[in-house]
Amino acid sequence: MSRTAFVFPGQGSQRVGMGGELVERHPEFLDSHYRVADEILGIPLTGLCREGPAAELGAMPVTQPAVFLTSVVAHEVLRAHGVVPDVVAGHSLGEFTAMVAAGVLDWTDGLRLVRLRGELMASVNRRIPGSMGAVIGIAPAELEDLCARAAAATGEVVEIANHNDHRQIVVSGQTGGVARLLELAERAGAERVLTLDVGGAAHCSLLSGIEEEFARVLEGFELRDPVVPVVSAVTAAPVRTAREAALCLRRQFTSRVLWTDTVLALADSGVDRFVEVGPGKALSSLCARLCPEAQVYRTRDAQRLDRVVAALGASGAHGAGAR
Repeated sequence: MSRTAFVFPGQGSQRVGMGGELVERHPEFLDSHYRVADEILGIPLTGLCREGPAAELGAMPVTQPAVFLTSVVAHEVLRAHGVVPDVVAGHSLGEFTAMVAAGVLDWTDGLRLVRLRGELMASVNRRIPGSMGAVIGIAPAELEDLCARAAAATGEVVEIANHNDHRQIVVSGQTGGVARLLELAERAGAERVLTLDVGGAAHCSLLSGIEEEFARVLEGFELRDPVVPVVSAVTAAPVRTAREAALCLRRQFTSRVLWTDTVLALADSGVDRFVEVGPGKALSSLCARLCPEAQVYRTRDAQRLDRVVAALGASGAHGAGAR
């Protein structure tokens, strides 16, 4: 029997105008979600999502709640049309949205937490400028060695942050260390290297100092056991209790994103349809490469969301995936 996974994107999927078409077609979400978010955060998040400017939208304390909110609303629209997942997962920041979809967190609590997450990460970057870079075509073991060489040459932190698919790995750390690593990887024969526009470092030891602070705040929020199965990209394993969920959300700061293992674990559980729920397109591309036989969908605009509803809603669940 076919199973559907909703996967939720993280930072880097933001774009000016995201969610605008959904709100135009479903204006009820202006009052129920967007204006509520503006009031909770004390910033014009609605306007920043729809109009930018891009530079302000790209700041971590804005990007993270913006991507989260857009993904939450897309999920609500799908659910209203009878499109529901068998299991959920999220990439980095997207794991907070997955926890909302799984019933672990109320969306307003998730919004507050991702805003704090962005503020804490930005505070680290102000003290210790960091960046992230992608490397395509270098084996993990070889890239580990190159990270060590780059760290030794610069005296700066540079570590593997994300295993995105069999060929794409993301590194994170101090700006100079990451730049040196990308140079070494290119010389070592990488097919492609690039610096990512994410506003700082993530998923590396530079963030260890803020992990405890976030954990203390997290203790003040109510988390529940999942009612929809959820797989954490921190462990590539199911999250069965509220306690496990809290630990995964806390560990995100310094742990790698095990996206390859997570997607393969979903496939091993019978998932043969992946729906990227939110403003992004990268996760659906990764899922398609990791599971080429699966149907893969996106919801980043109204037309693509309509295709998901037509294929997976109450009228049918066996449409061709829109890759």
